[in-house]
Amino acid sequence: MEEYSEGIYTFYTYILTNKNRTVLYTGVTNNLKVRLKQHKEKLNPNSFTARYNVEFLVYYEKYGWIQQAIEREKEIKLMNRNIKLDLIRNSNPNMEFLNHLFE
Repeated sequence: MEEYSEGIYTFYTYILTNKNRTVLYTGVTNNLKVRLKQHKEKLNPNSFTARYNVEFLVYYEKYGWIQQAIEREKEIKLMNRNIKLDLIRNSNPNMEFLNHLFE
């Protein structure tokens, strides 16, 4: 995973998928542990992640500045699916679920 930590805080840009790895969701947060729990609990049942059961972390990048994390989230969201899959598989070749790293 990529890490750019010049600031005093920690922010993450992340990609989640569903159990069958058919859906990709990109987000940004300052607390990945809490955010993963929120996705799992489906706090907003009408959200994209709740509707498609997207709760499994397959990729993340760590930043020291929120502006960097948001900019990267925007870049990833503009990528087509194949480029996103290449990005994920560069550091996670089998697209293993990484949630356990933040429990």
